[in-house]
Amino acid sequence: MTDLTPNLPDVVAEISALFEAYEQALIDKNVDILDATFWDSPHTIRYALGENGYGFSEIHAHRVARPPGPGIKEKRIRLEILTLGRDLATVNLEFKVRGRDVIGRQSQSWVRFPDLGWKVVSAHVSTMEPRPW
Repeated sequence: MTDLTPNLPDVVAEISALFEAYEQALIDKNVDILDATFWDSPHTIRYALGENGYGFSEIHAHRVARPPGPGIKEKRIRLEILTLGRDLATVNLEFKVRGRDVIGRQSQSWVRFPDLGWKVVSAHVSTMEPRPW
């Protein structure tokens, strides 16, 4: 990778569309789209609330077991997308957790593979209590 130009508009648009499709697939429990978003590899990792997926097979198993519905996200607070060149991107979302005074954080690392297109290679979801100050 030689071009690390940040946030090329067409690349940001690609990642934004893929991220939004992933978010909708979470609500719809569309496992086909969820699976297609992630790199099918034993090296892919997804940490989330109450689950750890080490490798695509474990991530898929958690998706199949997850109930459909809107999930824990009540509203978005901040969405940051950073692309570097045409082949690397990060997505970071801060959100309000539904029905609780808790902030959630979600991050994804995306790589564009020559034969597969864009895939998430690492993802993390966590929460934290608001700071008292």
